Amino acid sequence: MRVFVTGASGFIGSAVVPELIGAGHQVVGLARSDAAADALTHAGAEVHRGELTDLDSLRAGAATADGVIHLAFIHDFSQFREAARTDLCAVETLGAALEGSGRPLVIASGTLGISEGRLATERDAPDPTAGPRAAAAQTTLALAAQGVRSSVLRLPPSVHGEGDHGLVASLIATAREKGVSGYIGGGSNQWSAAHRNDVARLFRLALEGAPAGSVLHGVAEQGIPVRTIAEAIGRHLDLPALPVSPEYAERHFGWLGAFLGADAAASSALTRELLGWQPTHHGLIEDLEQGHYFRDATSRSTVA
Repeated sequence: MRVFVTGASGFIGSAVVPELIGAGHQVVGLARSDAAADALTHAGAEVHRGELTDLDSLRAGAATADGVIHLAFIHDFSQFREAARTDLCAVETLGAALEGSGRPLVIASGTLGISEGRLATERDAPDPTAGPRAAAAQTTLALAAQGVRSSVLRLPPSVHGEGDHGLVASLIATAREKGVSGYIGGGSNQWSAAHRNDVARLFRLALEGAPAGSVLHGVAEQGIPVRTIAEAIGRHLDLPALPVSPEYAERHFGWLGAFLGADAAASSALTRELLGWQPTHHGLIEDLEQGHYFRDATSRSTVA
C-alpha cells in the first residue's frame, strides 16, 4: 500500500516507517521541518510537506494514499486541550478524505483515563465527555459507518525505547532536578507499557487487517507499579526512591503529577487474538537497565 503517515519522523513514527517499508509498503510521511524531511528521506520515505494545522495538506496526503496512520500530536501539556482540538480537526479531515473508499485509517490514542482503578480492555468505549482527545477516538470509530476501515490503537502511558522523551524521560528529569526519585503515595498504582518496536509492528498489522471500527491496545506489559519504575530510576541515578504525598504532587512533579498518580493497567488480550500480535522486545524495567535513558540529555534528540 501507499501509506500516508503523520508524525512519521517522531519517536513512534520513526519505528513505524521502517516497519512499513520492510513489509513492502510505500510510505509518504508528513514533514513540517527540513530536519523531519531529511530524516524521512534517509529512512526511504517520500516527503509530504505540511503540519497538523494545515488541513489542506492533510486532505491531499490522505486523498492519494491507500491507507493512513495518524501518529502526530502536539505534545504541549500546558496547552493540552488546544492540542487535542487540533488533533480532532485533523482526524475529521483525514476521515472525510477516506469516506466511502474502504481504505484504512489507524489513529494513535491512549489507555490513560479509560478505566481508572480497574483493568482497561478493548471493550471499554471512548467516553465522549472526557475531552477532545476522546472525541477524536469516537470520531474515528464512527467513520466505520462511512465506508472507512477505521481503528483506534490505544497506547500505554509508557511507550519506551531509545530516544523516548515521554513520561518516563520526564520522570527521570524530575528526579534529577529534585534529588529524589519520587512516586505518589504508596506507588502501588500501575502503568502499562510497550516497546516502540512492538507498537510499530501493531500499527502495521492494524493497517493491513484490523476490521472497521476496531479498538486495539498496544500493551505488552499489563501493569507495572509506579514505585517499581521510580526505584529503577533511583538505582541508576544513585538517588533515593521516596513517596510524595498526593497533596504535594503537583508542586513536586508539575504537570507530570496528573499522569503519575493514574492507575492505568490495561490488557491487550483481544488485540493479540484478533491480529496475532506478540510483543518480543524488552519490558520497561529491562529497558531502563540498558542505560540509554540516563545519558546526558543534551546528547539525545528526536525530530518532531
